[in-house]
Amino acid sequence: MRLLHLAFLLPVIGLAGSPALAATAAPAAAPAPAVPMPMPPPTATSSVTISLGITGDFERKTVKYGCEGQPAQLAVDYVNAAPNYLALVPVEEGTLVFTTVLAASGAKYASGKYVWWTKGTEASLYDLTAGDNAKPILTCAEVNETP
Repeated sequence: MRLLHLAFLLPVIGLAGSPALAATAAPAAAPAPAVPMPMPPPTATSSVTISLGITGDFERKTVKYGCEGQPAQLAVDYVNAAPNYLALVPVEEGTLVFTTVLAASGAKYASGKYVWWTKGTEASLYDLTAGDNAKPILTCAEVNETP
């Protein structure tokens, strides 16, 4: 069985302020400070490991898109590990893991309220809460970086 390791940045908030966690995290010989310490900004990282249970190879590639109305390129990671096909798409909330769903054409991925739909070199991001006939919230085209 192969394991696929995907790393995400996750803020760690509130650990120092929690009496139960502070007691287990502090060394036994260290005295407790008399004055409460201010919380440091969230800087810790964490990782997530997803076991796909595949026996063959998998491919991970990054595709960059130029999107209408967006100054920066959108980098989407695709993980192809049959029968699992994933897309890691950055959205307002952070990077979400999308999984393939049935599509009439192209490759369609879903995560929560979002759908990422690619057809050839074009891609669109939809917000399902906007209704069935809503226009995409992002319309993008693959950036060709070949000289």
